Amino acid sequence: MSGTVRWGVLATGGIAAAFTEDLRSMADTEVVAVASRTDASAQAFAERFGIPRAYGSWAALAADDEVDVVYVATPHSAHREAAALCLEAGKHVLCEKAFTLNAREADALVKLARDRGLFLMEAMWTYCNPVVRRMTELVRDGAIGEIRTVQADFGLAGPFGPEHRLRDRALGGGALLDLGVYPVSFAHLLLGEPDRVQADAVLSPEGVDLHTAMLLGWSEAGASALLNCSIVADTPQTAAVTGTKGRIEFPRGFFYPERFVLHRPGHEPEEFTAETPGAAGATGATGATGAGLRGLQFEQAEVVRALRAGETESPLVPLDGSLAVMRTLDAVRDRIGVRYPADDLG
Repeated sequence: MSGTVRWGVLATGGIAAAFTEDLRSMADTEVVAVASRTDASAQAFAERFGIPRAYGSWAALAADDEVDVVYVATPHSAHREAAALCLEAGKHVLCEKAFTLNAREADALVKLARDRGLFLMEAMWTYCNPVVRRMTELVRDGAIGEIRTVQADFGLAGPFGPEHRLRDRALGGGALLDLGVYPVSFAHLLLGEPDRVQADAVLSPEGVDLHTAMLLGWSEAGASALLNCSIVADTPQTAAVTGTKGRIEFPRGFFYPERFVLHRPGHEPEEFTAETPGAAGATGATGATGAGLRGLQFEQAEVVRALRAGETESPLVPLDGSLAVMRTLDAVRDRIGVRYPADDLG
């Protein structure tokens, strides 16, 4: 693919707006269409962002021959349906996290994309962040020795009333899929899929998790992760990874970090930022300077890079990794007793 990459945006909520705002300022990209379940919502979004075409159905967007790649920004419960519709129409897809409601749905999407030879990626922007990529380089190069513990949390105080989508079981509500996916994905990035999963949660009257604590274990690596997520408590939103030779600490907002600090015995603490010489993303896989991009643009740039390279998967956010994260989230839900209506289908 060469020239301008033409995007379609499927859904018109807050994350779709943030994504479109960031995408509009990127070179060689254009948002050419938006779709919602209603004409009014799609038209209002199109007028807000100067998008030339607005559709009141997802199918109409999927059928638009001038759309190269679709960003799926619906609630979790519609990810599989929306992404599959676009893939079946021959569109490349970037799908919001959590990838789907469960591993079964995720596996079906991955198989469809691979069968069609189309690009598919979970929108885990954290993995594309140059600061996080620099951290993984340091860990891989042995800067902190062998990993022994990972800690991460993401909680919001709310309050979220019973009518909010985060309390709606049919929409995949609860803390785990919206917020817990970040700590779980952070641990997976460092250690891969765990072989032991323990969890405890406080559930709402609707049957979704208000707060979940997770303890993951990796027997062969001799490592563990203590993770938390909440929609009733404003947690520190920090992360740390400790090894046999040191530790790395991320401040609040670890899932979109601007810096981290490396601590090693006998050394002064070292701070790393996107501007640190040698930081991944400076001239790395995105093909753009880390300092020149912001927020969601790192994942957007990775999609554009992959499409132009003719790749159907991103090495930064591999599909097998997304599948593994969904299996872990399924295991956590099994431990805490949270089930969604879609779990009983198929």
